[in-house]
Amino acid sequence: MAIKNILVVDDSATDRFFLTEMLESAGYTVSGAESGEECLSKVAANPPDLILCDVVMPGLTGFQVTRTLTKEPATANIPVILCTGKSQATDLAWALKMGAKACVTKPVVGADLLTLIKTLE
Repeated sequence: MAIKNILVVDDSATDRFFLTEMLESAGYTVSGAESGEECLSKVAANPPDLILCDVVMPGLTGFQVTRTLTKEPATANIPVILCTGKSQATDLAWALKMGAKACVTKPVVGADLLTLIKTLE
């Protein structure tokens, strides 16, 4: 499946802006959400090809969002990449357990993220 539309979920406007700019300059169409709840609402209304989601957010965490999406047949095939500012080893194990395809550490390295996205297409 070709990835064209990406939903960036992060409670930090700065991080959303950085990721959106980087992904749009690589040719992707990007939409944003400020919370896990907003993410689930947007996915229900217009499912993206990929979700890039922060782990630590108020309300639903990235882990909870990922678990919710991967348990629902309608959204189970949407790949999720989680972003964390903490120890990647611990968060990676949880991310994979919840159904994420990968977990990247903040600050996100643009070239590495784009390479990772290409492997999911």
